[in-house]
Amino acid sequence: MLKFTDLTVRMAGRTLIENAEISIPKGVKAGLVGANGTGKTTLFKVITGLHPSDTGSITVSKGWRIGQVAQEAPGTEESLLEIVLKADEERASLMAEAETATDPTRISDIHMRLADIDAYTADSRASSILAGLGFSERDQHSPASSFSGGWRMRVALAAVLFAEPDLLLLDEPTNYLDLEGALWLENYMGKYPGTVLVISHDRDMLNKVVDSIVHLEGRKLTFYRGNYDNFEKQRAEKRELIEKAREKMEGQKKHMQAFVDRFGAKASKAKQAQSKLKAIGKLKLPAQLEQEGTMPFNFPNPEKISASPMIKLENVNCGYGEDTVILNNIKLNIDADDRIALLGSNGNGKSTFSKLLVDRLPFVEGTIVKAPKIKVAMFAQHQMDDLHADQTPVDHVRKLMPQAGESQVRSKIAQMGLNHERMGTVTAKLSGGEKARLLLGLCTFHGPDLLILDEPTNHLDVGAREALVHGLNNFAGAVILVSHDRHLIDATMERLWIVADGQVGPYEDDLDTYRKKVLKDAKTKRKEHILEVEPEIAEPEVAAPVEPPKPKLPKKDREEKRKELAPLKAKITEKEKQIEKLNEAISKLDSSLATPGLFQNHPEKGEKFSKQRVEADAMLAKVEEAWLELTAEYDQAMT
Repeated sequence: MLKFTDLTVRMAGRTLIENAEISIPKGVKAGLVGANGTGKTTLFKVITGLHPSDTGSITVSKGWRIGQVAQEAPGTEESLLEIVLKADEERASLMAEAETATDPTRISDIHMRLADIDAYTADSRASSILAGLGFSERDQHSPASSFSGGWRMRVALAAVLFAEPDLLLLDEPTNYLDLEGALWLENYMGKYPGTVLVISHDRDMLNKVVDSIVHLEGRKLTFYRGNYDNFEKQRAEKRELIEKAREKMEGQKKHMQAFVDRFGAKASKAKQAQSKLKAIGKLKLPAQLEQEGTMPFNFPNPEKISASPMIKLENVNCGYGEDTVILNNIKLNIDADDRIALLGSNGNGKSTFSKLLVDRLPFVEGTIVKAPKIKVAMFAQHQMDDLHADQTPVDHVRKLMPQAGESQVRSKIAQMGLNHERMGTVTAKLSGGEKARLLLGLCTFHGPDLLILDEPTNHLDVGAREALVHGLNNFAGAVILVSHDRHLIDATMERLWIVADGQVGPYEDDLDTYRKKVLKDAKTKRKEHILEVEPEIAEPEVAAPVEPPKPKLPKKDREEKRKELAPLKAKITEKEKQIEKLNEAISKLDSSLATPGLFQNHPEKGEKFSKQRVEADAMLAKVEEAWLELTAEYDQAMT
């Protein structure tokens, strides 16, 4: 259990958390949410001891190991696989000791412990995690120094996942991932055996992975059972109840004040009037929930909608010269109303294709025909480095409006979503989200016909992401989007194109199908790697003789076979009943855990139900596995 008791945290004289009281049960996967700047990352630092609390305490279950992604990504000459393997400190220490130990008893103890912690499959497990995060077999044996900062952060993420701490703290883990990596991580976290607390603004992850929400708002922490959609629903209901209570109390207060105003001057009513005044003074209105207002995104529309296709590509090859062609034989049309999401793992050419469309990369062969006077704008995270750190948003926008007055310039910046105070703040002191808003505003300043967005959500909180959804849907031009945020893709894009194996073309299935494909491919790569790293365990390859299909048993024989297999069938039926009962029990526990205020008012019950939920899940998995084995045995016997 992770428990906060009367916790108050300050940073640079500002109170971020005040008298917080919540408990996070063992085995829970909780999303820590709240507006940017409220103190979520600072809370992680307090949990890990990197920042002191002013009052109160944090209690962690005895013996728990706490892990989070290293702040500095590794950049040594060690291979990626070596870095990840070293993250399991106990295994690394035991393996090193095994090389030098001479005492037979100690050697035996070491190997028993290595077996207990599954140390001998470590290479394949570490490689599987690296592969899921986008690293090829060749990459895994390359030095970390040969990778960029973003890829190194993936290595740091792989290391902490491999170490499997009892309490895993993740701060925006998808920011350095592409969609494929995010899908893999989502699946991996769903099966993670420990307790997880994740800071994320990715609505899809908060709905599919977490089973609880910890909300930081108004310097308070509140625990909600359920995913993000359930949290929003509970919060809306809570706000409605509070507003009704406030209205009722306001009416009561108004009625009492009217009595005082009418009879306060009369001697016969003076005593009653004074009593009413005291009662008014004692009335305390329920505290309103803060409205996490988010500034909208307003993208200027193109002056004139171009005829379709506005861009036509015929047999186009592009890359970085004739010797390094990345994309081949592109035959595509982009229409004036297209909404296209680009799929494909990093390194396959999504950025190359985007640069080609915005004329930042020449093509080697083929033809590209664009509509006259077409304007193409592109937003990419690395462009934030092009903002002048010592200049304010006003300085940046004034360059694009040299003849405009101060009020016009500030009005334009307000449309980008920056308030009056932040307009005069130098860019170096703006938050990541504010810089993203400024850059988006500068990119789209002249009303592009085509807007290309490369990971626009990395520094945006949930509210800002939702505002981006509305902004894109209100934009009249075409949009091409590269994003790991599935909610943004689902809510704004209408077509999917896949960039893979040197090709760019339509993907006819939906995102759910693509997700299954990504996870299936990752599983296949893992199996292939296990064979490569453990050849001594793999059986020698011998061509199996092709057996003709077994003839179907005659009806009479099948009836006799069924009688013979009746005990096995009874076991299968018993397992099915157990599965049904376990599902019913889990459903009841979920209902109990969803009771408002359970963990605040009855923490012991909450912890008990949570433990029972985890145990029921584990039991269900075992029973389902047994059922599958029995069913397979029955089917085999019946053929």
